[in-house]
Amino acid sequence: MAKAEVGLDLLKEDPTVNKLQEIVASVTGKEAGLFVPSCTMGNMICVMCHCNGRGERMLVGDSSHIYTKEEGCALSGVYARGVSTLPNGELDLKDMEDKIERHKMRPTAALVCLENTHNVKGGKALSAEYTSKVSELAVKYGMKLHIDGARIFNAAIALNTSVAKLLEKADSAVLSLCKGLCAPVGAVVVGSREFIEKAFRYVVQID
Repeated sequence: MAKAEVGLDLLKEDPTVNKLQEIVASVTGKEAGLFVPSCTMGNMICVMCHCNGRGERMLVGDSSHIYTKEEGCALSGVYARGVSTLPNGELDLKDMEDKIERHKMRPTAALVCLENTHNVKGGKALSAEYTSKVSELAVKYGMKLHIDGARIFNAAIALNTSVAKLLEKADSAVLSLCKGLCAPVGAVVVGSREFIEKAFRYVVQID
């Protein structure tokens, strides 16, 4: 670490950070990555990018980290609606669809969030097949899909598949560097180049 090349990250001049972002984007099958201090910050930024703030809703597991520990990313101004979480960490698809509530008197559902692996449910891993079903539901109702993948590398090992396969249907994801990968600190947000550029602007504003 002491010998690493460094630069001003907010000007995208840190070659070590730039390389890290490129590597993570490649491993996850996404166009670009963005280093952030924590998964909590990464989740909040993704929610802010996908939703327009007050008046919009995100659907998230009622026992997920975002919902119970991050207060539904409350600083984003987005209303979080808890969806029933099954013992295997999956969200109940019927309950999810029931809570979309397309009604002019209700907040508009713009985002659905999954957690893989699911911490409170004993580290259960969500399969790519299940994620595809959630993606189909999200597309049906014009929503985006975000994955809190703090431990996504653990899920890939448990399911004998690739991280890219598990994130294939996600519009965005955040991966922790300090959990399964054992780095001292940090996380990386991944998504399309356009999405990451938008996320970068929020990082600059928050920094």
